[in-house]
Amino acid sequence: MGLLRHIAFALPFALLSGLAFGDAPSAHVKPLDVHRWQVVQRESGPTNYYWVVNEDDPFIRARYTAPTKTTLLGVQLDDSDKRTAQRVRWRWRAEALPTGGSECTEGRGDSAASVYLTWRRGLRWYTLKYVWSAVDKPGSVCHSVRNPFVAQDTVVLESGGPLDAWTNEEIDLKAEFRRHFEGNNQNADVPELLGIGIMTDGDQTHSVSAADYGDFALVVP
Repeated sequence: MGLLRHIAFALPFALLSGLAFGDAPSAHVKPLDVHRWQVVQRESGPTNYYWVVNEDDPFIRARYTAPTKTTLLGVQLDDSDKRTAQRVRWRWRAEALPTGGSECTEGRGDSAASVYLTWRRGLRWYTLKYVWSAVDKPGSVCHSVRNPFVAQDTVVLESGGPLDAWTNEEIDLKAEFRRHFEGNNQNADVPELLGIGIMTDGDQTHSVSAADYGDFALVVP
């Protein structure tokens, strides 16, 4: 993925403008309504292959089939949430893994599910892409980019099966930003979170890819 492609992933979030559970006593959880997620037009093909499943606990369903162009969904955060968000949590489940999809292998960079977190400081965009891979080892960090305009890492959270099983995730925003972009300097400033995105894709492996996403929420003071 070239420089322009990396910038293209980061910029739409401006337009939309530790992994463990457990909250401090004063923390509040602010759910992000699944109906608020929108197609990021400048980074998406003409087909929206996501839809909301309206059950008692609604979630977003993604079903990608080749050769459809990939589509990215994003959610707009309130200004107060950008300033105060401490952690992001969600649940997801893989339903179909892209055949041989590997974010760590050039030309096979497909995932059943991906969650993007994006920040900006000055002219530089920072993105962490968390993925549910078909084959990569959990904990792997792949496809790192560092230049004056873009800093990005891909982090494998889940890999392989079991399919059709919900898994909960929670990201400490400051801890993760400092670990990836500030050499784990615990005193480094962390910019405001600008946006959250999701994508399911199988365009490089030309295969079916499917996942469900739900219960996105911000943990704030």
